[in-house]
Amino acid sequence: MTTQSPTPAGWYADPQGTPHQLRWWDGNQWTQHTHPGQAGHGAAQQPVPAQPEKIQRQVQQQAQVGPTAQGGGTLFTEPVLVVNQKVKLIELTNEYSVYDQHGQTLGSVVQVGQSVMKKVARFATSLDQFMTHRLEIRDAHGQPHLVMTRPAKVLKSKVLIERPNGQPVGEIHQQNVFGKIRFAIMADGRQVGAIKAENWRAWNFAIVDHNDREIARITKTWEGFAKTMFTTADNYVLQIHERLPDPLLSLVIATALTVDTALKQDARGFG
Repeated sequence: MTTQSPTPAGWYADPQGTPHQLRWWDGNQWTQHTHPGQAGHGAAQQPVPAQPEKIQRQVQQQAQVGPTAQGGGTLFTEPVLVVNQKVKLIELTNEYSVYDQHGQTLGSVVQVGQSVMKKVARFATSLDQFMTHRLEIRDAHGQPHLVMTRPAKVLKSKVLIERPNGQPVGEIHQQNVFGKIRFAIMADGRQVGAIKAENWRAWNFAIVDHNDREIARITKTWEGFAKTMFTTADNYVLQIHERLPDPLLSLVIATALTVDTALKQDARGFG
């Protein structure tokens, strides 16, 4: 059965990767109609619809997450989130699309605030980890709900989570460098949970509460040999086991949607 995409008909960034070109999405599928876009064009910032069958295969076969009850259709109500980085041969910005378990678009994660010089530095050098990274977590309509800032680091990452109005939500602190990576989830100066890598490559993570009880799980899904060798695209599935209160819920979602950025500059998350 085909799942109807909630993404309305309109001009969007061409999924075929043509620079600054927009392609018409008729509400169900891509058409052959295109026209030149402009950098910063509003339509180009919208999430790109995905193939539902591909998403379902990623959830059920690759992440081995069985079908679960449908949530409320938003980033903060769905029990399963699929996080797929947009494939780019040369990565100058971090961009992710977020879907539910059936392939419907829930939102996106977009890197913001990069200067031209910073993009040049990312392309020409390996100094990415020494730069500050700022990402917005947006809903399906492009409205930001959380802002993640990862300050420049030397060894360990620290991620600051805020509301769009600047109100602090919490922080994610990397606790170690070697072995199985661990992050502390902090809110109001106290630890409310943790993210624990289940292997030294930091592919899969268990998210636990302050009692060390698993409340969610991040599973990296295999992206294919060619993508692994020639791009830095990463795909994840987040499964939330139970309804969580805020700010823990916001921190868990922010962690899952940005964990790759926290580790990406370290040889692809030790991967």
